[in-house]
Amino acid sequence: HLLVQTLNDRLAEAATEKMHEYVRKEAWGYAPDESLSIPDLLVEKFQGIRPAVGYPSLPDQSVNFLLDDLLGMNRIGITLTENGAMHPHSSVCGMMLAHPASRYFSVGKIGEDQLDDYARRRGMPIENMRKFLAGNIESAS
Repeated sequence: HLLVQTLNDRLAEAATEKMHEYVRKEAWGYAPDESLSIPDLLVEKFQGIRPAVGYPSLPDQSVNFLLDDLLGMNRIGITLTENGAMHPHSSVCGMMLAHPASRYFSVGKIGEDQLDDYARRRGMPIENMRKFLAGNIESAS
């Protein structure tokens, strides 16, 4: 089971890389002549980024519920847990940004004022947002 799950995870990542290449070269066509080696891809020498929900640049897993409302993930067999995790496990969800100046970043620790502001802007109770951003909330010391 573990071997199959690991293989599925790697195939999902490879499919994501291939889809991003297709978007850059054909669908959006902003890098039609791009020719990157595997090492270049690994150090992200391509234009644009594709932040994924739950990763450092987009840690709020509740964003998956918004994306599910827009996309209807169940139409392709993807369901969400109560915490916003995708099932099957090897599902991938994120956004693609093509701007030449876009760079990956990590959301660091946030204070209670930022948590309160974010919860207000998301229209969610602060305790719900606290659950989704627990790893990013600055502890009161």
